[in-house]
Parts: sequence; C-alpha cells; structure tokens
Amino acid sequence: MVLFEIGFIKITLIDLVDLALVSWLFYKVYTYFRGTRAGQMLIGLIILMIGSFIFNAFGFSASSWLVNQFQTVLVVAFVILFQPELRRLLIFIGQTRFFQQIFRAGTPKTITSIIEATSQLKEKGWGALIVIQRETGLRSYKDQGMRIRGEVTSSLLLSIFSPSSPLHDGAVIIQNDLIDSAACILPLTENKMIDSEMGTRHRAAIGISEETDAIVIVISEERSKVSVAENGKFVKRNVKESTLEKYLNDKMFISTED
Repeated sequence: MVLFEIGFIKITLIDLVDLALVSWLFYKVYTYFRGTRAGQMLIGLIILMIGSFIFNAFGFSASSWLVNQFQTVLVVAFVILFQPELRRLLIFIGQTRFFQQIFRAGTPKTITSIIEATSQLKEKGWGALIVIQRETGLRSYKDQGMRIRGEVTSSLLLSIFSPSSPLHDGAVIIQNDLIDSAACILPLTENKMIDSEMGTRHRAAIGISEETDAIVIVISEERSKVSVAENGKFVKRNVKESTLEKYLNDKMFISTED
C-alpha cells in the first residue's frame, strides 16, 4: 500500500518501518561509539550513505559512483581500524539480560565460591588477583602461569593466595566453572591518570581489562579492600559481598574461546 510519493519514489508503510528501524540501529551504535574516533568515522559513513541515496535518486551517475567508492573504502577501514571497539560493541550486545540468561559463564555455585573466597581473603588481609575470562581468549597469559584446571572452590582459591603458597604472587584466571591457571603474569597499565598509590595488582587489573573484556577482582593486601576492574577502569571500589555477587550475576556469561 503506497502512502505517498516523492517524485518517482513510492513510500509504503513497510518503507517507513524499515527506515525507523535502521535509524534506531544507527542511533544506538552511535550512542555507544559517541566521543570516540569510531563515532566520528561512523558519522562520515552515514553522510556518505545519505549522499549515495540522494545521488541515486536524482540519477547523478558519476557522483553516485564516486561516493560508492569512498563508502566501500570507509567500511573496510572502519572494520580494520576499530576492531577493539567493534568487539566491545558485540560484547555489549551479548551482555544484555536476554542473552545472559542463555549463555552463563558460571553456575551460581561458582559465583558463590568466588564471593566466599573474596570475603575470607579480605578478612585475612591476603592480596589476590582474580581474572574472570569472558569472550576474549587469555591463552597467552594462561600459558605463562601454572595450569590448574580445577573446579572453582573457595578453599582452592584460599590455598592459591595464601602467602605461603608459591602461586600467590600472580593472577588466577577463571574460565566458566574452572580455575584454569594460577601465578599468571598480567600486563601493567601505562595509564598515567590512575591513582599513584595503586600497587602492582591494581595496575595489572587495569592492564588486562584494557586489552580484554575480562572482569578482574582485586583484593588489596594493604587496605583489605575489594575492587572490580572492567573496560580499563575500576567500576567498583571497596565493594561489599552482596554488591559483588549481584555484579557477577549480571556480567558473567559463557566463554567459548581459549
């Protein structure tokens, strides 16, 4: 059913719904990328697409051909230059509650064990660095540590981070319901804006969260405080057990990549 016409272009109800859906998708993607180089490049891509539509509509063959060439190059460049941002966008989509209910990273038992271990480590004043793998593979860091491949339990985490343990001075990497590796060496952040009082564990937590989508739990040995790092920053500081449990339930989902 034709609603109205613009020149020789016939507009139907389906066209309007289609246009509204595409506009909403572009708005959501731009909102996610806003303030970044990817956001600026996305605006340029949209302008070229609008230009291509207008030139095609009025029959400007040469102009349309030129814009289409730029558009193809820009799309390829966008994918190549902004792989981290695109990966984070896909991860962001996967973190919606609907998909989280389908793809879980750990059972409630695993999350409970992490919370119990975190609480006891805090009480004992033992430092710890717990990395929870999600979509981004961490094989290179696992290979540098000691393979454990053991079920996540509070007692195992406590034994690893005990000051008398030879494994306590590195990070533990958890994938799904298993402690995959211990004593892992993580990259330290080079961000000069972080608190100068932060120690090596906190800098390592920020470092690995800058390069991957992992959730990192840090227990401070000096202050006996629990912090959570994600996406290159501390999203939770001096967090309580109940808040941490809710956060993990909201954020964890199944990891399929090694």
